[in-house]
Amino acid sequence: MISYIKGDLVYIGNDSVIVDNNGIGYNIGVSSNTLAKLPHINETVKIFTYMNVKEDGVTLFGFTSKEELNMFNMLIGVNGVGPKGALAVLSVLSPGEIALAVASNDIKTLSSGKGVGKKMAERIALELRDKVAKSESVDLGAAAVSFKADPSEKNDALAGLLVLGYSRTEASRAVDAVYKDGMTGGDIIKLALKVLY
Repeated sequence: MISYIKGDLVYIGNDSVIVDNNGIGYNIGVSSNTLAKLPHINETVKIFTYMNVKEDGVTLFGFTSKEELNMFNMLIGVNGVGPKGALAVLSVLSPGEIALAVASNDIKTLSSGKGVGKKMAERIALELRDKVAKSESVDLGAAAVSFKADPSEKNDALAGLLVLGYSRTEASRAVDAVYKDGMTGGDIIKLALKVLY
């Protein structure tokens, strides 16, 4: 398994890049969000990767952050969502925005990716929430109750971080560290991820 590739960025396409590592050019499929964060051509880049092995070949998918890779792995774990579908969602939404949409069951936002219909978005919301509920390190029951009882931006952000796989303790500390009155759930998640990363 290739965890990441570090080398010179030699090509940037619409949905892929080529990274030269010791004379070998790796063709890596990427999301629009990853494309936007890349350095210039011929600069060094580190891309976290997922290797998809199928009968007709091997494909690499890459991300500039571990959060995006983790969300990609969660998305492809959903029944009916393949690597291309996961990239479509990650091309229009950040990991934090996806987590917030899952936590608030925002189907419209989840279906904003190209080729992602309402049924797939509903499946994503249902299955990702279920995965977090089964995780021993996350107390989703308490988070879900507080989320429904008091739908504040702070609780939205907390629920979003739980969906991303952080423990309740980690998420609470990060949210408390960055929260200020008037912030949106998305803003809180973005700042909290910087604290957690």
